[in-house]
Amino acid sequence: MELIADFSIQIAQMLVVLLSAPLLTGFVRKVKARLLRKAGPPLLQPYRDLIKLARKEAIVADGASWLFRVAPYLIFAATWVAAALVPTFATGLLFSWSADLIAITALLGSARFFLALAGMDVGTSFGGLGSSREMMFATLAEPALIMIVFSLALIAGSTQLSTVAAFMLSPEVGLRVSLALSLIALVIVAVAENARIPVDNPATHLELTMVHEAMVLEYSGRHLAMIELSSQLKLLLYVSLIACVFVPWGLAPVAAHLGAHLAGAVAYAGKLAAAGVLLAFFETSVAKMRVFRVPDFLGVALMLGLLATLLRFMSRGL
Repeated sequence: MELIADFSIQIAQMLVVLLSAPLLTGFVRKVKARLLRKAGPPLLQPYRDLIKLARKEAIVADGASWLFRVAPYLIFAATWVAAALVPTFATGLLFSWSADLIAITALLGSARFFLALAGMDVGTSFGGLGSSREMMFATLAEPALIMIVFSLALIAGSTQLSTVAAFMLSPEVGLRVSLALSLIALVIVAVAENARIPVDNPATHLELTMVHEAMVLEYSGRHLAMIELSSQLKLLLYVSLIACVFVPWGLAPVAAHLGAHLAGAVAYAGKLAAAGVLLAFFETSVAKMRVFRVPDFLGVALMLGLLATLLRFMSRGL
């Protein structure tokens, strides 16, 4: 019975992640519209868009290979698994042993790799342009994320997220400069990886500046639905990761009762709402930067992650 209960809670977390991703995207759009004094789309509009796309026929170019058809499903699977591994409302779940920061980084890198290949597969100019820009940004975003992982591992003594969250809740963590630097670096990486302002504008299709949209212009129907859902899951993943590591309050501990899990779910919903408001406020407060300034933006994250790691080597209290 205990195994069945643990398995049920794990399945519940996977479903919570999958169903909450479009809601978070719709909430951010709604808050942005309200900040701009507009009515904005309905809160559930992302669900309607996904259902509408899933019902349409997928049009595939004549020159597309098997990779173009398979890539959306591979990207969705890798992103969903990575997002489901991050503790949302509880720690110590059935598959928590695999919720490792390095494994999550590898899954995200695999999804990016297949997306870039799919963008170049058809041979269009926009697809190649978006893929080349994506790889250029990845050369800085991935090392920055690895340095953040190293700094957190040196502080918590593990790269396993449940262990990291438990350490962050303990009185041993204290106030550390390296944690503050890692948080800022992770926020910068999250903004860039999700193609949000100021790196990219997800609401427009400007050929000269778009990155993510350029790689998926040839997709349609259910393939585009998988890509869109994957991008929404990716946004939720980074929000959940920041909440799990830096704001772990409310997470139900190992072998907790049902009430603790429900309280954790409520706390997680509050964290998502707060992150959505902050993201919407940030995007309405800044302007989009030039494409060739993005490496400088990501270079800040890389340097902050490196500095956080060096501070940890220099002093245990930092």
